[in-house]
Amino acid sequence: MRGVLPPEVINLSPNVWTEPFWRAAAEHRLVVPRCTACGTYRLPPSPFCFACRSQAVEWVEHPGTGTIYSFTVIRHAVIPQVRDALPLVAAVVELPGTGGCRLVGNVVDTDPEAVAVGAPVTTDWYDVREGTTVPVFRLRVP
Repeated sequence: MRGVLPPEVINLSPNVWTEPFWRAAAEHRLVVPRCTACGTYRLPPSPFCFACRSQAVEWVEHPGTGTIYSFTVIRHAVIPQVRDALPLVAAVVELPGTGGCRLVGNVVDTDPEAVAVGAPVTTDWYDVREGTTVPVFRLRVP
């Protein structure tokens, strides 16, 4: 897979509030937390709903489609271990049906010049190592 960070720089630290997200990611499923008190989606996962302050949450499966809200092309390696992976396209993707939730990840296997704000994407999965999987995005052909 072209356009991903090398495994040695990816170190996740899941906690009680993010563990369901990472467990689903390991199964190649995208889930988004939704407050069961008021229905507000909250991504990134957090202990309290920003709308009503409830801690009640359910994890809703999402199809993984979205649109690029913002992106940047990384062409200079600030971290030496990343040098061979450049260029990287880091994107903020808006997930429809979630009240504006956005997810950050790399757009993979594409020419950086093909990426644009508003471009449709689909979620894919980068199996970094045993027990660590992160979401990445692929451009969709409309």
